[in-house]
Formats: sequence, structure tokens, C-alpha cells
Amino acid sequence: MAQQTSSESKSGRFGTFGGVFTPCTLTILGVILFLRFGMVVGNAGILHAIGIVLAAKLITMLTALSLSAMATNTRVRGGGAYFLISRSLGIEFGGAIGVVFYLSQAVSVALYIMGFTEALLAVVPSLAAAPVLTATAVNVAVFVCVLIGAGWAIKVQYAILVLLLMSIVSFAVGALTSWSPQLLAANMGASYETGNGYWIVFAIFFPAVTGIMAGANMSGDLKDPGRSIPRGTLLSIVFTGAVYLAFAVLLGGSSERAALQSNTMIVSKVAWIPALIVAGVFAATLSSALGSMMGAPRILQALARDNVLPGLAPFGKGSGPAGEPRRATIASFAIAQAGLMLGDLNAIAPVITMFFMITYGAINVATFAEAYSGNPSYRPTFRWCHWSLSLVGAVLCAGVMLLINPLWAIIAGVTMFAIYRYLVRQELQASWGDVVSGAVLERVRRDLLLLEENHHHTRNWRPAILVMGGGTTDKLHLSSVGRRLAGPHGLLMLGQVLVGNPDELLERHTQLDHRLRKRIADNHLEAFPAVIIAPSLTGGISSLIQTCGIGVVQPNTVLFGWNRNVEERAEFEENLRTVVRLGRSIVILRSLVPPEDVRTLPPGTVDVWWQGKGFNGHLMLLLAHILCSTPDMRGRTIRLIRMLPNEAGREETLAHLQQLSDEVRIPCEAVVVIGETFSPILLSESANAALVLLGIANPCEQEGGIVENLNTVVGELPNVLFVHSAGDMSLHS
Repeated sequence: MAQQTSSESKSGRFGTFGGVFTPCTLTILGVILFLRFGMVVGNAGILHAIGIVLAAKLITMLTALSLSAMATNTRVRGGGAYFLISRSLGIEFGGAIGVVFYLSQAVSVALYIMGFTEALLAVVPSLAAAPVLTATAVNVAVFVCVLIGAGWAIKVQYAILVLLLMSIVSFAVGALTSWSPQLLAANMGASYETGNGYWIVFAIFFPAVTGIMAGANMSGDLKDPGRSIPRGTLLSIVFTGAVYLAFAVLLGGSSERAALQSNTMIVSKVAWIPALIVAGVFAATLSSALGSMMGAPRILQALARDNVLPGLAPFGKGSGPAGEPRRATIASFAIAQAGLMLGDLNAIAPVITMFFMITYGAINVATFAEAYSGNPSYRPTFRWCHWSLSLVGAVLCAGVMLLINPLWAIIAGVTMFAIYRYLVRQELQASWGDVVSGAVLERVRRDLLLLEENHHHTRNWRPAILVMGGGTTDKLHLSSVGRRLAGPHGLLMLGQVLVGNPDELLERHTQLDHRLRKRIADNHLEAFPAVIIAPSLTGGISSLIQTCGIGVVQPNTVLFGWNRNVEERAEFEENLRTVVRLGRSIVILRSLVPPEDVRTLPPGTVDVWWQGKGFNGHLMLLLAHILCSTPDMRGRTIRLIRMLPNEAGREETLAHLQQLSDEVRIPCEAVVVIGETFSPILLSESANAALVLLGIANPCEQEGGIVENLNTVVGELPNVLFVHSAGDMSLHS
């Protein structure tokens, strides 16, 4: 993933001014400054207009602070916002952002060229007969500038910046010449036209400040991205903010409100040299088109190098010693030209703004996640961004989206989610880590500490099952049963003991751990592997029980398979005693059917034999309930069975069992059987059961022969779970 060409390392050619400040400034000081800002001041008044500018700049400033922190926390390569987001929030989320951000940039070229063409047709009416042809010619010119190389395009932008500054000076001189304190006072307050309001005017103005990523998009071409992106972006925000604030005051002090509200060329009317304002409009639209045409291909190139989507690989190749994304530039030109051929793009302009806002919000979310997760790898050299500022920035981005257009905000969000889900299904493999695991780890750490501080109550008991030997091929069915017993919300651990010398078994330990993890993934077990080297099996089991887990999250139940080797029976029984001494419950699976059949139990009931004393019955009934809640066991009948020596207490016992079922909220069929010898009754009553749960006495209170005795009791029953409860749970909790 993320292949790098040899030329990429040579592509850092631009500094802070040319690579970041100039593209950002030219994009922010766009047509809204010359054609729409007069309407903003005319409706909102000077004070509200200043408030609108400051509010919009606050959002972009917070985003820029987040961008600066991210840019100084990693070695930034090509791709700008996509690169930073994908390296933080993961390739799926970053890829979804990258796809829509690229398309937004590419289509924006068409929007800016249309704006340029409209202004040109107003000045040269003879071209009005062929607007599409004129726009195509402009698109080709922009394309050629960028195709020659970013160096040439940056030089063109220098000339455009000079022209833009001259138009701003022309307006300032004209406004000061016609300055009137009376007009200033009259325009100080708001006077909204019918249909307009503060937030509507804010929505009209806000796209003017969304050019802060223009410099970051050039990240792969900067000499020092970690230095240039923060400095250039922040300086551009401050400079352009000062320009907009000055325009608000100068427009209010030099023009009547009616003219501000109705005349889109009011800036030209006020200017010292009106022709320079027309040139400024040309410069603003052309520079924005150039900036987008430079930035979009670099995003596509980064997406292709990361193999985010099939078929993009050819666009990842760079051309020339600087690694110029010429193939991606051709693709971007084609998209822009398709947009021009469609004609009116105003219908999709709002969703493009939404995609820009989603990208800015994602930068804030990524920075918040990095900082809040406490990852030691998060060490930005830019220190002026706290996680709380990033969180506020993300919230404000979402709020602005809803204020501008709730419908398009929803459409953009749904589109993003659809692309994200598609990328998730592709199971993309990234060669870098992301913040997701760090954020999860931090949440787990906090929750574990919270659990440690709170007293653990039996009401919150849930199975945390340690399956002994369940990861081996011949006992994989044991892991499947353990997964069912743990249920969807319990914990499952697959324990394996390697008996011998640790120095001699370290390599095998590593191999077994990898093999366990693979089997867990292949069989969708949602389990944790636990491998240990010990001098003996019993010692290893003891160590696993004591060390597996963290804090209060430890195994509370140990699941064993049945012992069939007479020579190992004494050790098996000692293992059971060890588990009891350590205060854990025991579950033993004895199955006479082939292992593959155990993984899918046959039709029939789940029989719980209630013995009326101790906690074995409570644990058996809960495990039966969890089993019958799994998808392939749902609908099975749980039978709660009690044996009595005679008929005397039948009705009372039936009532007691039914009352127990009602009290613990586990639907059961209460059954009372009469007999004097348990084993024959068990074999007769549960002959057709899919599974039988049977409590066993404390192994520590038995000298030996535990396995033989249990074998005798259950005879040829195909599937039996023997249960001994440690008494740490109760159904009545």
C-alpha cells in the first residue's frame, strides 16, 4: 500500500508563500468578495457583517489549528486532507472523504470557470453566442498551465495575486475617497430584505472562506509540509479575514444601503479604477480554478497509490523528475469538461459545499480522536491546538452544514456513508496504523478503571469462559460450544498450555498464538487467544486462570472437553480441583457424537436437571437460557426437571419450579419425575434431548473416580454439560 515513486522525494519544491499562502489566499478572496459581499453588508449591516466574518473565520481557524496539529504529527506526503484523515481515522473513512473531496475539487473547476466565463461575456458580449466553447477554451488554458507543471501554475498564481491585490487597493482608495460618516452610521445596523435573515446571509457568505485546504492539497510538492501548512494556512486566514473586515467597514461607509442590497457590482462602482475590479473578478475565478485543478489531481494520485478503489492504479504514476500527477490531471480536466458540457451546475453546488464541510469536520474529528485517545504516537510540534478546540470545530462544521441547507447536508452525509460502507466491504489493507485502535484502547482503559472503582454485583455477572485446548484442530468444536455459552455479550478466551522449558518453546509459543488468532478469525469466534508455557499442565491452567484478563475482567468459568485417556484421568481431575480452588466455575462437555455434529446440536429440548441446593442449578439455567438465545438454538424448549422419590410432593415441586421460572424470567417447562435411582430416570427422561445440563459435586470433596462416576450416571446420552458453580452468580440478582 501507499507505494512511493522515487521521484516523490524530489517533489518538494515550494515554500510557505508559494505553496500554501498564495493558493489559500487566492481561493478565499474569490468572487463573493467582489460580487456578493456588498449584499451581505447591505442586509446584515456593518456590525452583523463583521460578526458573520468572525464566525466563519472562527470555524476555519479551528479547522486550521487541527490541520496544523495533524500536519506536524506525521511526515506529510501527497494527498493533503485525504492523506491526513486516512492516516488517522483509517483507510475506509479517509478513502470516503478522499473520493468526495476529489470529485468536489474537480467539479469546482467547472464552477469557477463558469463564473469566469459569465464575467467575460459581460465584458465581451460578442462571445455570448458560444458560452460553452468559451468556457471550454478557458478550461483548456487552465489544464495546460497545470499540465506543464505545478511550478508554472504557481508562477501564474503569483501574477494573479498581484492583480488581485491591485483590485483590492483600487477599491480601498475609491471607498476612502467617497467616505461618509453619515453612511457609516446609517449602515451600522441590520436591515434584512424580505426572505433574508442572519443565517441566510451567513450561508451565502460562508463558501467564501472554504479555501483553507488549497495549500494542504499541495502537500506532496512542499519542501517542508509540516512547517509550511500551518504557517501558510493560518497567515492566509488572518490576512483574508482582515481584508473582509476592512471591506465591511469600507462598503458601509461609502455606499447607500439600497445600492449595497441591489447592485452586485457595487465594489466596481466605488473603486478608484473600476476596470481593476473587473480584472479582480477574473483573477479570483481563474485563480480558484487553477487552485482546484492543481489540488484535485494530487488527491486522485494519493487515492490511486493507496489502492482505495479498483481501477485507479494508473493514476498513481507520477511524471517527470517532480512526480507530476499528469494522468490524474487529465482525468480531472475530463470531469471539469463534463461539468461544463452539462451547463448549469448550480443544482449540485450546495452538495459540493457540503463535501468541503464534511472534509473540514473530519480533520477536526481526526485531531480530536488523536489527542483524546492519548496515543503516545501523537506528538505534534504545533502546540496551539487542544482536543476541545477540535471538538468544537467539528460540531460547528456540522452545525453550519445544517444551517446552510439541511436537505443537502443529509444527502452529503448519506453519500459519504454509502462510500464508507462500500470500502469497508472491500476489506482494504493499509500499511499504516490509525487512531481507531488507540481510541478504543483509551475507552477500554477508562472503563476498566471505572469497573475497578465500582463494587461488582452478581446482577452484572456474565459468562467469561476460558476454553482449555479449544484452539486445536481436534477440539475446535469446544470453542464453538464456548462461543454459544458466552452468548453475544460474554467473553471467550481460548487457552493453550505448552508443557516444557520456556527457552525451548518460545518459537512454538509464537506460532501457536498466530495459529489461534487465525482460527478465531476464520471461524468468527470473537475470542481472545491465551497461550502459556508451564512446567506442567495443571500449573499452566492455574497460571492461565490467574493471569488471563485484566482488572475485574477475568475468566469466571473454565470449559473442559471430556477426558477419554485413562492414564491422564488423575491429572484431569486435579485440574478440576485447581479451578475450584481458584474460585472459578467448571463446565465439562461430554459428547459421544462426531465433533462436527456438536457444533450444530440436533433437534430436541435442553434439559436442566434441578437438584434443589447450591448454585449449580442457577448457573445451569442461565447457560441454558443463553444457549437458547443464539440464532440456531432460538425456539428450543428448556425443560426444568426435578426427580422425587414419591408422589407426595409432586404438585408442590411443580409449582415451585414454575414459580422459579417466572421469577427469573426464563421460560421453562417444569417437569417432575418419580423414581428412586437417578441414572435410569435420567437416561429415560432425557433420551431425546439435544443437550443435558447436569450439576456435579465439588471435585475437591471427592477423592477420585470423578470421571468414571459421571460416565456411569449419564450412560449413552449423546451431549451432556456437567456444571459446577463457584457461587459468584445468582438468578435472583
